Amino acid sequence: MSDRAANGAYVLDHVAVAVADVRDVPSLVVGQLGGRPLAAGLGNEFSWWQWEFARGGVLEVLEPEGPPGGFVERFLRARGPGIHHVTFKVPDLAMAAAKARSQGYEIVGYNDAQPSWKECFFHPRQALGTVVQLAESHPELEPEGLHDFAFPDAPTEAPQPVDVLGVRLSARSAERALHQWGEVLGGRCSETASGLCFHWPDSPLRMFIEIDATAPEGPLALELAAAGPKIPLGVPDPVLGTPLVLGAAEAEPTRLTSK
Repeated sequence: MSDRAANGAYVLDHVAVAVADVRDVPSLVVGQLGGRPLAAGLGNEFSWWQWEFARGGVLEVLEPEGPPGGFVERFLRARGPGIHHVTFKVPDLAMAAAKARSQGYEIVGYNDAQPSWKECFFHPRQALGTVVQLAESHPELEPEGLHDFAFPDAPTEAPQPVDVLGVRLSARSAERALHQWGEVLGGRCSETASGLCFHWPDSPLRMFIEIDATAPEGPLALELAAAGPKIPLGVPDPVLGTPLVLGAAEAEPTRLTSK
């Protein structure tokens, strides 16, 4: 796994989706979107797989593992499949957590026991309805074979990878979005008539924020630059549990309403 935060900036590294059974995923993620296996492993109460797309965008898929009652299983029981969290690589986890606390965020799940991967989280109640993971990654310190975890069977033929642009979310005000994604997490913001778009210079992924004072805050969709004709757009995908939508970098994306 590469470390994109080596130059000192925060980087939106990947978007993670929770599913009940990863074996259902490759028909879409590989067979239609062209995702290429990147890394996989076993976490605490879950297994994870990452697929990479054009320009380096990464989608992670989580599946419950181990005894009943783990956090992925609880998420699926409460909400069904869907976007679970977004991960930012940071150069120094302790400093990033301290900065977040100084901005009023409660840090949960702080874990720096492993030198190769340190992490903590913003709780979605404070983080605009989205689980935000901060991670300090040192791939050079990973034990050999750490990510030699089997991928589920996939179609033998796959198209060229699509461009996964990022994630679309809802916020109740521009001020709230600018504070979290800009001031706290370092995103560069551009504005359109439909909302705010945040970019991180070293990341291929972005966030597009729809502003709606009456809507629940949180994830709305995964954005693609293009998709095959067989992929339904704008409705929740039955496997990933979230809509796939088109959003070109130089054009306003089609507006979605929250669930």
